[in-house]
This record gives sequence, structure tokens and C-alpha cells, in this order.
Amino acid sequence: MALTSDRAVATLEMSQIKSKDDEPFNSDGDYESLPPHVSVATHMTAGAVAGILEHTVMYPVDSVKTRMQSLQPDPNAQYRSVYEALKRIIQTEGVFRPLRGLNITMMGAGPAHALYFACYERVKRSLSDVIQSGGNSHLANGMAGSVATVLHDAVMNPAEVVKQRMQMYNSPYRGLLDCVRTITRTEGIGAFYRSYSTQLTMNIPFQAVHFMTYELMQEQLNPHRHYHPGSHIVSGAAAGAVSAAITTPLDVCKTLLNTQENVALNSMNISGHLTGMANAFRTVYRLGGLTAFFKGVQARVIYQMPSTAIAWSVYEFFKYFLTKQQLEQEPGPGQL
Repeated sequence: MALTSDRAVATLEMSQIKSKDDEPFNSDGDYESLPPHVSVATHMTAGAVAGILEHTVMYPVDSVKTRMQSLQPDPNAQYRSVYEALKRIIQTEGVFRPLRGLNITMMGAGPAHALYFACYERVKRSLSDVIQSGGNSHLANGMAGSVATVLHDAVMNPAEVVKQRMQMYNSPYRGLLDCVRTITRTEGIGAFYRSYSTQLTMNIPFQAVHFMTYELMQEQLNPHRHYHPGSHIVSGAAAGAVSAAITTPLDVCKTLLNTQENVALNSMNISGHLTGMANAFRTVYRLGGLTAFFKGVQARVIYQMPSTAIAWSVYEFFKYFLTKQQLEQEPGPGQL
């Protein structure tokens, strides 16, 4: 007779799985105690869904952030706040203009975040076993986030280049394919990875701080690591805000490398294409001083807080839901 009742599922879970404090996994969701542990496919599926939603829900604010980081913007693209920017863009350029470039972002975000979360979980667990005998090691969390970032950015960097060029004011590209073809023809394939080193320089500390902050917040708000949406949302938002504020100067440099902002480069008598993080730093400083490194910081924090809250809450939900489904489908003792 099949064991399909909640009591039978709980019995199965209790017999097979014990948590770190010897409490059984139950329907409230102590997914961290699952067997070695959650499958890679589950991590990748949950990560892909979380990544797509993270980037799509707050995409209009990301478009504003890109424009506000422009070092020498067109007079018609100078904004005092995120709200004013969105309002003017919609009024003057159309209601769908803030969504331009969303298609390439979705195409990159799914596989990038699938690799990102799967790699993070695997490396975190392996390092935690070495550093702290299976406990929660903040050093392991930071190192795992850094390793995962290398894979994530390798997939996402070309999408970022296309996305940011299509987001800029008076973007000359008719669409996604036109942008890709034009960049390839005029600048070569290397243009899609021109900012990769800068992206890693920004994202490795960003993700290290991000994961360490998230795990630290979880220790305080959700010490037993149950599935608890509220704690995932708050922890994700805090992690996003702290990481975004710290790494904004690097994000400004990355945007300059991705967009190759013509007006700014011409004013500096830079011919050809700007390459390298050091050149980007010098150019940003010469054009705007120290304050230029924090252009768009408000928009970046406003974007990152809900984005990371969405990413973590969606990821944790799918991770819990998919694993619970797998457990319920496993045969119980009465079926063997």
C-alpha cells in the first residue's frame, strides 16, 4: 500500500534524514538537513528561475541605473531621481523603452544563475566540511560565492554588454540581433568580454560580501534554517544593499567599458576603444573626480535590494519545494 499521507512522509523523512541538531526534516522545511544533499539539478532549476525573476522584475530600474552612470549624459538624459527618470523615459520614449534589452538579459540570466547557485552550494559544502567540520563557515561562504561568480560572469558578461548598450539614451541599435552583429563587425568578439576582468574585480567582492551577509542574517533570523520566506526576503535585501553600496565605483567603471560612451571618450581625446580596469578608473576620475565613482548609487541600491530579495526567496522556495516533491515520490518501506 502506497504511503502518501503526511504522516507517512514525515515518518520516511525522520527515518532517512537528520538535521545538524538531530531534529528531523519536517514539512515546515528544514531543507538544509536534506541528504548529500539537495541534487545539483534542483539547485540549477531553482537558481535559473530565481535569476530570471531577479533580473526581470526590477529591470526598468536597472535601465535607469545604466543611464545615471553615464559620465557625460545628453541634456535630455540627465535625471535627479529614479522616479523622475522612469517618468521621463516613458513620456518621451515610450512605455516599453525601460524594458529594452530585457530579452538578452533573460537569455543570459537563466543559465548563468543555474551555474552560479549550483557551484555555490557545492563549493560551500565542501569548504565548510574542511574549515568547520560541516558547520556554517563565513569564510567558506565568501570563497564559494567568489568561485561561483567566475562561472556566472563568463556566461552573463556578453549579455551585459548588449543590454547596457541598448539601455543607453539614443541607442543606435534596432534590436538585439542588430546590436550583436554591429558590435561583432566593428569591435570584434573580444568586445563582449572587454569588461570581464572589471566585472570579476567588482563581482567577486560583491558576491563574497553578499553571501556572507545573507548567511550571517540567516544565522540571526533563521538559526534552524527552516523554509521561512520572511527571513529569506529580509536577508536577501540586506545582502543586496550592503554589496551594492560597497561596489558602486567598480560598477561605474564596468558600465563605461561596456557602453564605450562616445561623448565621454571624445572629450578625453581617446581614439579607438577604452580597455582595462586601470584605464577605466583613470577616465572616470578625470571626467568627474571622486563623486563620479558613485554616480547611480541610489538607483543601484534600489535595484539590488528587491532583486536579491526576490532571488533568494524564489531560490529557497524552489529548492524546498522541489526537494520535498522528490522525497514524497521516493518509495516508502511499505512499497519495497
